[in-house]
Amino acid sequence: MAEPRTVTTAAGALEIQAPRVHDRREGRRFTSAILPPWARRSPKVTEVLPVLYLRGISTKDFEPALAEFFGSKAGLSASTIQRLTREWGEQLAAFQQRDLSQVDYVYVWADGVHFNIRLEHERLCCLVLIGVRADGRKELVAVGDGYRESTESWSEQLRDLKRRGMRAPLLAIGDGALGFWGALREVFPDSREQRCWVHKIANVLDAVPSSLQPKVKAALHNIMNAEDKEAADLAIDQLQATYGAKYAKAVDKVLKEREVLLRHFDFPVEHWIHLRTTNVIESTFATVRLRTNKTKGAGSRSAGLAMAYKLLDAAQVRWRCVNAPHLVALLRAEATGGDDNQRENQPDAA
Repeated sequence: MAEPRTVTTAAGALEIQAPRVHDRREGRRFTSAILPPWARRSPKVTEVLPVLYLRGISTKDFEPALAEFFGSKAGLSASTIQRLTREWGEQLAAFQQRDLSQVDYVYVWADGVHFNIRLEHERLCCLVLIGVRADGRKELVAVGDGYRESTESWSEQLRDLKRRGMRAPLLAIGDGALGFWGALREVFPDSREQRCWVHKIANVLDAVPSSLQPKVKAALHNIMNAEDKEAADLAIDQLQATYGAKYAKAVDKVLKEREVLLRHFDFPVEHWIHLRTTNVIESTFATVRLRTNKTKGAGSRSAGLAMAYKLLDAAQVRWRCVNAPHLVALLRAEATGGDDNQRENQPDAA
């Protein structure tokens, strides 16, 4: 019999003594898949530790928080967690090099999310792209480090995606940051643009007195939620007639981007609710901010980027398909005249 050892499991700490087995037939030595040599934690415990770290438990809190639950401190030290989380960087590197030639993203949302880095003065600007595949499923497309959402940073990101086989999306949705749109026009000039209504409404309301904001907000919602493009145009004209003389700066924020604010009306009505905002990115990054608030920022840019990737990757299982998903593939077929051989969206293609 081998020497007894304590293994941390979900049921607590168990003392186990494995039998010695000498089986070297066919030149191979027997190794137990249930209890590998030197194992101190069950696979389930190993999987849950990085998840708990992502959800807000600091490395120094693992032992006091979990030792009583598991019945042992074995395998719960800060160094153990750091070894496990180090794998995230390797997973991110593989994600950033994967082939995209077999995946077709018809819609993409783009945003740059900023959060603190504890050991650096500059904040991390995480450039994120989320796409809709031809089968209607949402999927993380890219996560990268950028400099203040500059055109150069976005161009580098988009050029890399194109080099790995990504084709131009039919529609890109984002806020008014000029960096992304400049890069999109350079790398994917055929892609159409849709401005985020949530960001636009916030910008317009900043330019009117607080006492007037509820009325202006209702007028903007009438435009965004109009039954069709003609009704939206009429609502914009009404906004200009009502507030244009006194609050020209606020109204001009809508007028100068009138076309790209109403672009979603050119697509299926079932998709409008998805195309008007970048909420799919904003809501997901709420968990990143919770985590960085707990730790007062990631220790380095690479660690912060890897953590953001893992949170986004974990969130994908909760993202639902767009409404009427069957229409997504039809849009691509119509855009290519119906003679384009569609690439099959296999679940593991990305």
